[in-house]
Amino acid sequence: MKHVAARVGLVLDISGSMISLYRNGTVQEVVERILAVACQFDDNATLDVWVYDNEFSRLPSATERDFDQYVEKHILNNRNIHKFGRNNEPPVMNDVIRKYTVEEDSPLPAFVIFINDGGVVKSIKKVIVESSLQPLFWQFVGIGNSDFEVLKQLDTMEGRIVDNANFIHIKDIAKISDEDLYNQLLNEFPLWLKEAKEKRVIRS
Repeated sequence: MKHVAARVGLVLDISGSMISLYRNGTVQEVVERILAVACQFDDNATLDVWVYDNEFSRLPSATERDFDQYVEKHILNNRNIHKFGRNNEPPVMNDVIRKYTVEEDSPLPAFVIFINDGGVVKSIKKVIVESSLQPLFWQFVGIGNSDFEVLKQLDTMEGRIVDNANFIHIKDIAKISDEDLYNQLLNEFPLWLKEAKEKRVIRS
């Protein structure tokens, strides 16, 4: 995986059930550890960031120079961000697709890590199916103790040109080693890259 180039995005759930994970530093730790993935893949070593509840916001990209207290500065202290409402995933997912396929059309694929602590609306399935034609892979990461019923079905969803989504569950991100975290995060991405190139979803 060391020679793979990709744009890396991070989507953070900021619905009401996430409030303690923002305040106790868990989400800041997520940003820092996902940034390490971005630094391996992204030619600019930057991590594109979104937050969402029933609304969504695009945030300034995180880099190695400015990730310190990123969550405090850009999310918790940002009055322009809607926080701790209910969750609604499709609007933010559509904005991610828009950024990577319309605004910044590029031969580089996008690897999007999507952090969620529980329920997602079932209509995310439609967005995932429709985006299977795009050079974009969704890596969902469940944190906490929910059952993640919808996300567990991602691998068996039909109607896609390629399997463009994966789900992993990490109860406590503070307790998992870097090696184990990255192995899990990157488990299916190489398989998707190979198939997406074969099906010409990715322009090589």
